[in-house]
Amino acid sequence: VQYFSIYLWFQERDLDGFASYFLNESQGEMEHAYKFANYLIARGQNVKLKELPAPIQSWDSIEDIIAYSFNMEADLTSSLQQLYSISERLSDTRSNVFLDPIVDAQTKSEDDFAHLLGKVKFAQNQPSAILLIDSELKKK
Repeated sequence: VQYFSIYLWFQERDLDGFASYFLNESQGEMEHAYKFANYLIARGQNVKLKELPAPIQSWDSIEDIIAYSFNMEADLTSSLQQLYSISERLSDTRSNVFLDPIVDAQTKSEDDFAHLLGKVKFAQNQPSAILLIDSELKKK
């Protein structure tokens, strides 16, 4: 939900490359939710959904958005690594096999956000530099 909110923020400012990037991230997170839910169901578990807090919709700068997103990715990577470690300790090979591609994709996502954060920091909120980054993201 947070990435979709960020997508809207960029859409409202006609930054289509950033918007596309965050829409893709939003869809990717939803796919992960499907995978986890289906995995739990296949293992005979019930999936319990809880109310989600409203996403942040107000930002001071693009750098704040990217830094926040990078921190979310880093936290998620850490959580997935903890799950992986637990399944290893329990010799739950099936869960490790399930988690392997997810951990790999998550690590790549975190790296991508770190790279994007570096570019945005270097741009120092200069409109021409931000537009170049936006154009680059639009091509992906």
